[in-house]
Amino acid sequence: MTRARRPQLTVADHVRGVRAGDRAVLARTITLIESSHPRHRAMAAQVLTALAPFTGGALRVGLTGVPGVGKSTFVESLGLQLLESGHRLAVLAVDPSSAVSGGSILGDKTRMQRLAADPRAFIRPSPSQGTLGGVHRRTRETLLLCEAAGYDVVLVETVGVGQSEASVANMVDTFVVLVLAGAGDELQGIKKGVLELADVLAVNKADGPNVVAAKRRARELERALHLVRQRRSWWTPPVLSCSSIEGDGLADVWQSVLAHRSELDSRGELDVERARQRRAWMWARITEALREQFEAHPGVARGLPEVEAELTAGTLSAAEASERLLACFSGDADV
Repeated sequence: MTRARRPQLTVADHVRGVRAGDRAVLARTITLIESSHPRHRAMAAQVLTALAPFTGGALRVGLTGVPGVGKSTFVESLGLQLLESGHRLAVLAVDPSSAVSGGSILGDKTRMQRLAADPRAFIRPSPSQGTLGGVHRRTRETLLLCEAAGYDVVLVETVGVGQSEASVANMVDTFVVLVLAGAGDELQGIKKGVLELADVLAVNKADGPNVVAAKRRARELERALHLVRQRRSWWTPPVLSCSSIEGDGLADVWQSVLAHRSELDSRGELDVERARQRRAWMWARITEALREQFEAHPGVARGLPEVEAELTAGTLSAAEASERLLACFSGDADV
């Protein structure tokens, strides 16, 4: 039996469905903006323009941490508490992509089943698809769609690798870093740059025999913070401990997020933060568009096989290869 195709939505259908908080339409609209098809891109631009006046009202929170720190359990436990206190929560969980299929390999919806089943929450796992920074190239647009749909908290969970921390920090107001207790050296592999980005630090899995180790890790991190320059001179990141499984300390983490947002508001820094996010978004789109134009350029397409062959054979350096292709792009050379 052939399954009937879903009817195509118009721009008005997308806008109306998103504004109504229809999760099915919201999911289809996100799929639309993630599409690389020219017709879909044109429609997506119209949808985003129509919804722009209804964006900007959410608490934008980023979350990162090394693999195994318990991000998904943390998000589900905290998310359920937020729903009970009256919030509507959207979670943008960026999964690492399979090197073979390009698809998502973690499947956050399967790891947040209770949260995903609640109609007050919306979870969107997206493969990073090899995007620099480990976040999907349309995560910013997805965040805006969730705001337009009425979600007052949008949480962006990163894969915790590469440049993902900096990428997410450029699209959220408050950046939370989860840390494991008793994982070796004092900073447990956390890069100095991540500590500089953090607005809130939380030592997770502070339960059972790990409670003492978590408290000790928190003290170590507090000392470590004195050795790095924070991106906001007026804010010292609190270092807390929590248990995602037992729920202990999660309310304190959230109160720290709210305290940081309150400081942004009272100091007039939120408008500055949002302007910075828009600039970062603009440059990300420019970089993406330039790369697409570069790869589609006829001169580059003609010269690429020969250049790659020489590069692979070792007769051409990476610097020379890039210069030759850039010359093709600018029209200064054929190959």
